[in-house]
Amino acid sequence: MRCFFLLFLFVFVTENVDAQIYEIGIFAGGSNFIGDIGATDYIAPNQLALGVLAKWNRSPRHSFRASVIFSDLEGIDTKSDDPRRLERGYEFNTDILEISLGMEFTFIEFDLHTIGSKGTPYLYSGMTLTHHDNYYYLSNGERVSENTSSWAFGIPMVLGYKTNISNQMILAAEVGARYTFSDELDGSMPDSEDREALSFGNTNNNDWYMFTGITLTYTFGRRPCYCNF
Repeated sequence: MRCFFLLFLFVFVTENVDAQIYEIGIFAGGSNFIGDIGATDYIAPNQLALGVLAKWNRSPRHSFRASVIFSDLEGIDTKSDDPRRLERGYEFNTDILEISLGMEFTFIEFDLHTIGSKGTPYLYSGMTLTHHDNYYYLSNGERVSENTSSWAFGIPMVLGYKTNISNQMILAAEVGARYTFSDELDGSMPDSEDREALSFGNTNNNDWYMFTGITLTYTFGRRPCYCNF
């Protein structure tokens, strides 16, 4: 965590801070889980997701971006199309906290200091840290807490479209997949090595989850000089 916040500060604090333009705002939408429990639909939000984000626009084509998003992840086998999962009948619900840092690229120049309305598709990627509780399943399907929690590294892959709705407000809609380097979010692989025998599902595939929603940001700062970067 210390390294993550040091990187955050390095990105957002420089000698030219007065010569840039910034955005702060909120994210609101939904989440859905893709793993060893529940349905495997890619875009099927079923839990509320809320968060905050900040951007540092380094040019009309790219921005550094950081966000913190809270949500639940839910998986219910009886909502799956897989006959094996329907018969098994497992389900879970867990709180997550995601911290993300990366870079946003626009398909078209998005210069907020030009007159008139503008819009562009964009891509965002970087890294994520997702905090979650650990638990496992007994052979009868009972879920048991391990009384521990973990941080899972991941890669966000986000596609969106944004437009200015006033001189200082930007509205965006986006869909983002998160690939994690963990198979523990749904409890299909216990965190403790002593319980490895209780693992189930495809242990060669890590967990994914999706965020689908909108962002609303407020822009501020002096007119930037993009020529130096």
